[in-house]
Amino acid sequence: MATSTTAVAELDPSLPAPAGERAPSPLLAGWQRLSPGRKLSLGAGLLAMVALLAMAFYLANRPDYRVLYANLSDKDGGAILAALSQMNVPYKHADGGNAILVPADRVNDVRMKLASQGLPKGTVAGFELMDTTRLGMTQFQERVNFQRSLEGELTRTILSLASVADARVHLALPNQNGFFREQQKPSASVVLTLHPGRTLDRTQVAGIVHLVASSVPEMDPKAVSVIDQNGTLLSQRAEADNGIDSRQLEYVRTLEQTYQQRILDLLEPVVGRDNVRATVTANVDFSLTESTTEQHRPNQGTEPAAVRSSQTVEENTPGLNTPAGVPGAVTNVAPGATAAPINGPGAPVGVVGATGTSDQRTRREQVVNYEVDKTISVTRNATGTVRRLSAAVVINHLPNPDAKKGPATAALPPERLEQIQALVREAIGYNAERGDSVNVVNAPFNQPKVEPVEIPWYQNPDMQDLLRSLAGPLGMVALGLIVFLGLVRPALKMMQPPSAQATAGAAETTALPAPGSQVEAVVGEVVERPGLPEPVHNEPTPEELRLADARRLAKENPVAVANIIKGWISGEGAAA
Repeated sequence: MATSTTAVAELDPSLPAPAGERAPSPLLAGWQRLSPGRKLSLGAGLLAMVALLAMAFYLANRPDYRVLYANLSDKDGGAILAALSQMNVPYKHADGGNAILVPADRVNDVRMKLASQGLPKGTVAGFELMDTTRLGMTQFQERVNFQRSLEGELTRTILSLASVADARVHLALPNQNGFFREQQKPSASVVLTLHPGRTLDRTQVAGIVHLVASSVPEMDPKAVSVIDQNGTLLSQRAEADNGIDSRQLEYVRTLEQTYQQRILDLLEPVVGRDNVRATVTANVDFSLTESTTEQHRPNQGTEPAAVRSSQTVEENTPGLNTPAGVPGAVTNVAPGATAAPINGPGAPVGVVGATGTSDQRTRREQVVNYEVDKTISVTRNATGTVRRLSAAVVINHLPNPDAKKGPATAALPPERLEQIQALVREAIGYNAERGDSVNVVNAPFNQPKVEPVEIPWYQNPDMQDLLRSLAGPLGMVALGLIVFLGLVRPALKMMQPPSAQATAGAAETTALPAPGSQVEAVVGEVVERPGLPEPVHNEPTPEELRLADARRLAKENPVAVANIIKGWISGEGAAA
């Protein structure tokens, strides 16, 4: 009977424990109340919950990886991975192994440590090639190493540009020899690999050309060729059929866009942003004309003329004295002393007194050369001169203030169009002598009504990004709820002891055992112990207390006792 009382207490832990014994743990009692299948499902559910919590904790604390280096050679990549393993830095591969990723908070630290180790070395070598010299190196080898070093340094400099992903520089440095009269000039070729979606404008290409030309002595910028990864020549633009190169076309396009923007900036505040369209055509003269004019004018006027040269020639020829007068005796007489004073006026030439004549001849010649008036003028016409401008402006019909009585839009009055045309002329610098023309037309724009397409909320890109970001956490929460509701919660409900109301309801609905049944026999059974003396004290023994508890249980909860006896009969109690 003691064994049955103990079994009743174990099967119904809600009853108070017998005196002198410790009450079993509710958790242990609930676990014993479960069937083997429920125990297995409860254990699997708890393990699944722990796994989900661990996964959520891992995902929440997983580090964010950033790119450490990209587009590395195999040699540099292997050296960097070996260094990361020695530093105990976690890493990942991305972009097919072309990029190495490390935690975002350690990118700068790792880069500095790798730089201290000289990594990455890179496939391009610069002037460090000149640091290692071998014994017996020839002059040709030294020249080749210098050329490779210069190419490497130029490549490194070009790679510093944001739009350039990779670059190669080829230098052609001829051997300079003093015995050659005409020395060959150096040249260079640059191959650029640009990042996807990026381009180089004309100024950047010119900068690369001048960089290479300035780094090599006596290199002409015209001897530098720059191409991209598609083989397109960037350094020299092909000229068009009419002789106009791309720079001239770009200048015309820029000029037209400037005038067009002036018109839009002036008219959009007046008629509205989407109510005006403007186009400007510029006829630009790029011809270069040079004229030289030389003019010779006579020396006229009151201004003194400039003497270029003067030459004076004076010649005196003395003559012979011949007899003069009437032939006779006097003719043969020698002339006497002259009566003319020494410093007085001389006698006429050829006449000497009355006795004879003097035949002295004097010739004077003077030549004066004056500077000729000469004017030389050189005229050079400027290139890019605007010959003619043509502007066409279309203005949309404006909303009609009396839309209830007429159409929704109305044409502009002629006075308003004249004002707008005057504004356009002032905007482009209208010149009638040059032949400029301005045409302003008012016409309704054909603007088809585009009905807004309502995109479902699940097709909205922002909503899709939000759902992608929440898919992982929401999936884990849903999986946890399924595990909890399907495995853990039913087992926990079965572990709880039955309530008093449920027990009373079950007792009311269950028929009481009939008199003379096994339950009544157990309740009314009197234990007789022959041969045992009565206890001298009046306190009940533990066995009597258990028996009294069992009797009280049979009276208060006959359903539980009936289930216990049913288990004994079927053999489950004995097995337990």
